Amino acid sequence: MRVDRPAHRPDINQKINMDKIFPSPEAAVADIPDGATIAIASFGVGHSNPGSLVVALKNHGADDLCIVGNSLGAGGEYRAEMLVENKQVSRLILSFSARPGIPSIAEDQVAGGTVKLEMVPQGILVERLRAAGAGLPAFYSPVTVGTRLADGKELRAFSGKQFVLEHALPVDYALLRGFRADKSGNVEFRGSSIHFNPVFAKAAKVAIIEVDYIVEVGEIPPERVGLPGIFVSRVVLSTKKPAGAKGGLGRRAPDSRREYLGKPALSRLELAGRAAALLPRGGYVNLGSGLPTLVASHVVSSEITLHAENGALGYDLLGEGESPDYDFFDAAGNFIAMRPGGSVFDSVVSFEVARSGKLSAVLLGAYQVAQNGDVANWSVPGQVGGGIGGAMDLIAGGSRLIIVMEHSDSKGRPKLVRNCSYPVSARARVDVIVTDLALLVRQAERFVVEELAPGFTREDIIQLTDMDLVFSDNLRLMQATVPRE
Repeated sequence: MRVDRPAHRPDINQKINMDKIFPSPEAAVADIPDGATIAIASFGVGHSNPGSLVVALKNHGADDLCIVGNSLGAGGEYRAEMLVENKQVSRLILSFSARPGIPSIAEDQVAGGTVKLEMVPQGILVERLRAAGAGLPAFYSPVTVGTRLADGKELRAFSGKQFVLEHALPVDYALLRGFRADKSGNVEFRGSSIHFNPVFAKAAKVAIIEVDYIVEVGEIPPERVGLPGIFVSRVVLSTKKPAGAKGGLGRRAPDSRREYLGKPALSRLELAGRAAALLPRGGYVNLGSGLPTLVASHVVSSEITLHAENGALGYDLLGEGESPDYDFFDAAGNFIAMRPGGSVFDSVVSFEVARSGKLSAVLLGAYQVAQNGDVANWSVPGQVGGGIGGAMDLIAGGSRLIIVMEHSDSKGRPKLVRNCSYPVSARARVDVIVTDLALLVRQAERFVVEELAPGFTREDIIQLTDMDLVFSDNLRLMQATVPRE
């Protein structure tokens, strides 16, 4: 018996117009209304930033905006910070609102009451957007338990462990940057520049991406499509091309060293070398921003595999004089070279690695560590917000936590304290502390000093430390190691 095809069904050979190309960034953002919530997928101070779309949005003039992102960038053109400076923003949802030593226009406006700020750990920001894209209203997270970021949120125990209820974060628009796209909106990314782009796109009603190249449908091999066109509404060619983000945040020189009680401590590079010697052969290790990044100099060509939470696994820092590929960088903004067998992926995968306990060790800096193992490393007095980044998510994974820092702060105040006076990042989680004066290992509710820097005595460490210390019966001299040439 013959069955007629319904008249409303399109012919499968009929060509459907799927051209999503817009003539300019200005045209792509022209309908963004006042009051819109916009996710902007840049990383760090300016890597892989959708600058053409940001400039177009500034010129468009939409007001009363809520900006969602890791940070606003800093110190250059074409970054989301200009929207705040132009007073188009009334609310911010960020992982970084301020960075040490870098003036923050956003913090000034938040302090003045013209902008509202919500601080969110980087991995939880990613998960809230992923939940929105997946049609899930909320989820429970182990991150932020015991910190002020959990205040007012529902807590629930699973298998004897506390979790915080986090809600999905849908957005109206997402501004993204990719390598190339076709007319159907399929996008290819390069290197670790993929980071937030896919998850931000999926959470948005309208995802707009700028790319370096627009190609015909079919030119991007299916296995290289990092974001399928079904999630992309508009594609434009990038028109604003900054000279390139700088690597890192301009920290002090690796060979610099502080003096305590008139005596020189280990240099920053020597301190990093001592921390590197603690890492297990064959281990997977995450290095936090700042001083821990120097540990990478000691594990080049070693069996240690480095993980960066922006989405890289198996890399080395780029050597002096080597030309950077601007699409390959770590979470601190340093340019990297991938090792054979290394991989890159988006932030969703990266935080699956972080929170699942797959890492052998996590090395972070800190403002303070308490004698019970509490750590504070995201905000200091005088800051309205601060810089959480991925640290809280990394700590929540339960991997061995090694704090790498100088023994006192820049004003000579102890960083090893009885109780943290700064906002806490996690409770009772620090396993080891490596400073430029000592190596300390936590045993129950106290730290045991196992090594001292050359030239320093027990009495010196006691004088410079504001926590109760126990000294090992087998107290050793810290080895001042530097990378091999």
